Amino acid sequence: MHILEKFGFCPVCGSAHFKPVSEKSMLCENCGFEYFVNPSAATVAFILNSKGELLVERRKREPAKGTLDLPGGFADMDETAEQGVAREVLEETGLTVTHVQYLFSLPNKYRYSGIDIPTLDMFFCCEVSDVSTLRADDDAAEVLWVPLHEIHTEQFGLRSIRQGLIDFIKQHT
Repeated sequence: MHILEKFGFCPVCGSAHFKPVSEKSMLCENCGFEYFVNPSAATVAFILNSKGELLVERRKREPAKGTLDLPGGFADMDETAEQGVAREVLEETGLTVTHVQYLFSLPNKYRYSGIDIPTLDMFFCCEVSDVSTLRADDDAAEVLWVPLHEIHTEQFGLRSIRQGLIDFIKQHT
């Protein structure tokens, strides 16, 4: 379901005359308020260990529960993307990020509660201080190190992660 289909009334004046103007906006014919749907900021971490293996997670929750994923998640308000990726890595893996380098971004749709949320997924190469603290937590059911040549993108449940892995592996093999 497109996110704008959830809006039946203007959030400012309550009018039912809140109509689509485009694929990304709605306009209230009563008070003139216009709402635009913009992508939510999401972050993804590529973390390699000293053997060149990639840190991979198994998703604990929907969407794509049980499939493979990379550490990451949504950036919070008042947080940079770099802060967001470091926080997500810590929450999901127990690892402390010491260096973050932006690589690229991909548009995505993240299905949540039956609604397709548009996201802008920002991919980062992250260095961590100590891998001995690695543990699965928060949204990760399991964490594991996988050699790049053993990565099978079809085992990853989210479209942008699969494409991001393809791009990353091409650059690192």
